[in-house]
Amino acid sequence: MQNRIILSSILMLGFTILLNGQISKKKNILLICVDDLRPELGSFGASYIKSPNIDKLVNEGRAFQNHYVNAPSCGPSRYTLLTGIYGPPKNDALFLRSKKIKKEPNVMHPSMPEWFRQNGYTTVSVGKVSHHPGGRGGKDWNDNNVIEMPNAWDKHIMPVTEWQHPRGTMHGLANGEIRIKAGDMDVFQTVEGPDTIYPDGHITNEAIKQLESLTSNNEKPFFLAVGIIKPHLPFGAPKKYFNLYADVKLPDISSQEKPKGISTWHESGEFMKYNRWGKNPNEDKEFAIEVRKHYAACVSYADAQVGRILSKLKETGADKNTIIVLWGDHGWNLGEHAIWGKHNLFEEGLHSPLIISYPGIKNKGKSNFGIVETVDVFPTLCDLTTIETPSFVKGKSLKPQLKKYNKKGHIAVSYNTKANTIRTGKYRLIAHKNRNFELYNHYKDPYEINNLAKTQPKTVMKLKKILDNRL
Repeated sequence: MQNRIILSSILMLGFTILLNGQISKKKNILLICVDDLRPELGSFGASYIKSPNIDKLVNEGRAFQNHYVNAPSCGPSRYTLLTGIYGPPKNDALFLRSKKIKKEPNVMHPSMPEWFRQNGYTTVSVGKVSHHPGGRGGKDWNDNNVIEMPNAWDKHIMPVTEWQHPRGTMHGLANGEIRIKAGDMDVFQTVEGPDTIYPDGHITNEAIKQLESLTSNNEKPFFLAVGIIKPHLPFGAPKKYFNLYADVKLPDISSQEKPKGISTWHESGEFMKYNRWGKNPNEDKEFAIEVRKHYAACVSYADAQVGRILSKLKETGADKNTIIVLWGDHGWNLGEHAIWGKHNLFEEGLHSPLIISYPGIKNKGKSNFGIVETVDVFPTLCDLTTIETPSFVKGKSLKPQLKKYNKKGHIAVSYNTKANTIRTGKYRLIAHKNRNFELYNHYKDPYEINNLAKTQPKTVMKLKKILDNRL
């Protein structure tokens, strides 16, 4: 009898220590970045898209339906995510920061992963998290002497397999095809085979491997960032994903006409430089549908990778103590305003999905419709992990919107090399550096067709002042 009492006491003590350890341990972070992903998801209103895994994440967390990136291009957008501040407008934004750190190491603020690393986290990146997959520079993006984010990661990994190097994987098509000259590479492709026939299958395999390693060592919380490349150009996905859209009727493209007057319209150079078999989606309706279906296939392929990662997280049991963030690095025009690509300041170029989920979230599955922006992610993660929020970050914590799904948002600002823009609930103002303006009333003109700048100069000046104060 006495032995049973002693044994029960020991077991109870052990359980109490384990429970206290779980309670006191900081929450893990799983950040999933998806390249060129506009809100073309079932849970964001695109009912024809097959995205069951991301939709499930929405049902278990909070979708921010009006999230806007701070720049419509991969490099500068990821700069804002990973630093919490606005930065240079070009793709070399993080490399410029890296050069400054090398010259003056104590001048630059720490990046988000570096901040969490300083606060006791193990930080690992897999795939395309910063602008270059694997986070290195050099000719083939694999030079260990040219680090995109110094001091940020304990490990930054890019499995290259048959694509030879990270540069090869970035624009890689099936079976190790590497882009040498864009004009010789098809703009879209679909091939029979497993998910590993394209690079994202290997990125996901490595992410799962890292999850297994990180969750087997409970000494420190982890910050694992995974970057999925598709649906970035060229569009390529295993045929089983393309087949999902074989008989699907796509909705019409809204506002297909090229804008008249001043705008951030461009000639879709990134898209047009690939082999298009002499076709132009602005002139060929059937080709436009084909392009959109290949984009959709890439979204479903990326969704499948997200599903595999989340399944592994649950399998390890770490999902009970992990904050999950899924973020699209910018929007992508699929024919709206006669643009096929990003790099513009219209709604479609800046609107992207943001989803945050964690154990115990209230009113899970309820979306927030307030305006939020990418720089909000850094302070939000600090808030959710009870780590001090650094004073230099420019965003606002989204914890109020996570606690109360119908909480209002704020404003979002964005920029490219030629203009800056501000998005409020009612208006979008685009302020060009040549002193021209675009003003759109989203209550009456959600597709940004009618420029009101000349007829509403007071509204323009009011918004311009707010924009200038932010940037």
